[in-house]
Amino acid sequence: MKRILFAVVGAISLSACAQAPDSAKAPGAMASSAGGTMAAKAPAAAAAPKAGTPEARALDAIGKLNARVKPDKVGPAPMPGFQEAIVGGQVVYVSNDGRYLFLPGSGGALYDVDARKNLSETALASMRKDLLKTIPVSERIVFAPANPKYTVTVFTDVECGYCRKFHSEIAEYNRQGIAVQYLAFPRMGLGSDDYKKMVSVWCAPDRRKALTDAKNDHQIQPRSCKTSVNQQYDVGQRAGLTGTPMILAADGTQLGGYIPPAALRATLDKLAADSAKTASAGPGGAAGGL
Repeated sequence: MKRILFAVVGAISLSACAQAPDSAKAPGAMASSAGGTMAAKAPAAAAAPKAGTPEARALDAIGKLNARVKPDKVGPAPMPGFQEAIVGGQVVYVSNDGRYLFLPGSGGALYDVDARKNLSETALASMRKDLLKTIPVSERIVFAPANPKYTVTVFTDVECGYCRKFHSEIAEYNRQGIAVQYLAFPRMGLGSDDYKKMVSVWCAPDRRKALTDAKNDHQIQPRSCKTSVNQQYDVGQRAGLTGTPMILAADGTQLGGYIPPAALRATLDKLAADSAKTASAGPGGAAGGL
């Protein structure tokens, strides 16, 4: 996920372990010749565009999604019909009528500003739901309360700190009425030590205990057997995973990375309410909020 997605849309922060280390420096500072830092000088504020112009509509569109975000620059985009806005060092494209906002790059997303709907996520959610059906529950490691209100699928890794934090609170997720179905995603890649540990977990006679032990740095017996770990890893990649954990709702909606138990329950409640509202509105009804 890109920073701008959360800056503009105000979505849940994705706390996850990336597949590659992030070497980006913190914004707002530059290295001095003495090795220290000094604050970067803020650019002078640009004159507000005339009301009713494509530039003004682009600013209004961004403001509808997050009023706190102030683009550094807005002007005509290289392709016709769009304005190009620079926000926090990243580029956003807004249609000249202000209706659609596009976040380019890897994992780019297209938003319907008026409906406050992520059109790309809608398409991806449907695909993820179908992908998850290819992995039976018998191949997942499940931690569930007696009568769960919700079920989420979580792509996890035994080494990732956020995955370990999530699992350390698994009892509380269950108390919140949330069943967790784990799938394997060894973020260091197939054949890595991480991968071998996860294969050992999936080959263990008690997968739940083995997973808990692995996440707590307890020694687990190396094992080898026929597993679906490779398939799960492939499904994670095809589902658009960029870091672990990745939490998916039953409909395939990506909820974020690590989310505290109570916050996850609140997110699922809101998702269910939005879904019910959309269903009651019928075809063409308003979409749920972002």
